[in-house]
Amino acid sequence: MNPVGRIEGKAYPFGLKNVDTDVIIPAHYLKTITRIGLGAGAFETVRREPGNVFDDPAYAGAPILIAGDNFGCGSSREHAAWALADMGVQAVIAPSYSDIFSGNAFKNGILAVVLPQEAIDRLLEVARDQPITIDIETQTVTTPYQDRFRFEIDPFRKHCLQEGLDEIGLTLAADSRIAAFETRAAAQSPWIAGAAAR
Repeated sequence: MNPVGRIEGKAYPFGLKNVDTDVIIPAHYLKTITRIGLGAGAFETVRREPGNVFDDPAYAGAPILIAGDNFGCGSSREHAAWALADMGVQAVIAPSYSDIFSGNAFKNGILAVVLPQEAIDRLLEVARDQPITIDIETQTVTTPYQDRFRFEIDPFRKHCLQEGLDEIGLTLAADSRIAAFETRAAAQSPWIAGAAAR
């Protein structure tokens, strides 16, 4: 997982409410077990509409998605986060998220920023022709027009995102402590260590 620090660039001014994971990535993509290539299927039904924001060259490769309330509702498919990451989205800004989607986004290195609807409305307006900046250290979203919106983030999630630590990375980071514990356990209970070695 790549560390998340400052995310800056164009933002998809999507803004729709109650976008479920089936809209983010349709069910027929769930047969795959790889994360690669899912970005091409992201928002497939939305992309069928002429003039949709995802096929607009002005937003191609945008690292930020501005969404509406209750983003990522519906089923718990992690493929939704995989698809967003594969299309280059590093952060989503919305008033609220499904808890499961928020967790899946975090586990896949996507920052889920929660801001009130008034801030979302302003960012949707700015994103039409200006970049947006998200700074995870200061926990702010800013625009070239001096807008500044502060967001909250769980300290543990912030640490993991900043350091690029997923669940495997967290375990590997504790490697020396795990080894020390195993050494102590073997010394205190040699009969258990002996049984485990058989």
